[in-house]
Amino acid sequence: MKRLTLILAALVCGIVFNQLSPAASAQTSRRKAARPKVRTGSTLSPRERQFQFEYRATVREIPAGTRKFDLWIPVPHDTPFQKITALDIDSPQPYKLHTAEYGNKVLHLSLNNPAPGALTLTMRFNAVRREHIQARLRAAAHTPLLREERDPYMARWLQPDRLVPIDGKVREWAREVVDAAGAKTDLERARAIYNHVVSTVKYDKSGQGWGRGDIYYACDARRGNCTDFHAIFIGYCRALGIPARFRIGFPLPADRGAGEVSGYHCWAEFYAEGIGWVPVDASEAAKDPARREYFFGAHDENRVEFTTGRDLVLSPKQQGAPLNYFIYPYAEADGQPLAAIERTFAYRDAPRAANTNSGR
Repeated sequence: MKRLTLILAALVCGIVFNQLSPAASAQTSRRKAARPKVRTGSTLSPRERQFQFEYRATVREIPAGTRKFDLWIPVPHDTPFQKITALDIDSPQPYKLHTAEYGNKVLHLSLNNPAPGALTLTMRFNAVRREHIQARLRAAAHTPLLREERDPYMARWLQPDRLVPIDGKVREWAREVVDAAGAKTDLERARAIYNHVVSTVKYDKSGQGWGRGDIYYACDARRGNCTDFHAIFIGYCRALGIPARFRIGFPLPADRGAGEVSGYHCWAEFYAEGIGWVPVDASEAAKDPARREYFFGAHDENRVEFTTGRDLVLSPKQQGAPLNYFIYPYAEADGQPLAAIERTFAYRDAPRAANTNSGR
């Protein structure tokens, strides 16, 4: 009885001390404030980012004697997570806007017997980009889809690309990954593939071979950029009958402000029955392991999308081969690809007062 009395007295003293001691109370508050908030996607509203973007292309020299010159530039489009407004194009020559396969928007400029020399075209637009969170994936018990979020090109997202074949070897590799993880459903298989890619591929742009999205290169070198990461993810998914699609655009630094963008960024989505399209960004997860869980089921708002798919045929159709991907300007002189094209990209965030849902 005496021991029980002592224990009860100690508990009471501890409770009273914590309630009366300002130091203890302040220390508890600091600990709570220091704990990072975990975004689940089901309890927080998606972030938004509003910005202006400038895309400039300069053909340094149209070859003398060219009879027909063609220039194609990708144009951003609206999506459920992106709204494009105030599109303005400064061009010294007439151009037309077209819609190509997979709904991609294309600017086309064509000149007959052009004068030799340089040509610069500048495209500016405003964008609102919303964080893409697959809420059904993140909810503890998601509700079934009322309507499947399929698109008219679903069959295409099960087919190979030129640099992402779905042959026996790729199927074998994909099967080894999901079997090792004990994955049974498409969602589990895609998660196993994502974990495998993030864990075994290094974001490394040194040397040669990276950046083409060649699945055999990426699987052999185990390094590359976003194109190489997602070649493996998309190829393995498709090899197992899981629809997966490729998206490409530009990244924006997380810190708000203004500046130049050095190059493109690409990401992927796969389709899971009963859930819908699930966003993934394996290369960003590899660069920032703390966000590995986040990037399976979400794309942040720090990006702008331009085109979908690979092995692209433009509108009007180019004479050269289908483009591996379409984010930079493409030109032909008498049907031959013209490589001498400079490009610059820049962004400027909208003022904070008009961008209230963009905080990190």
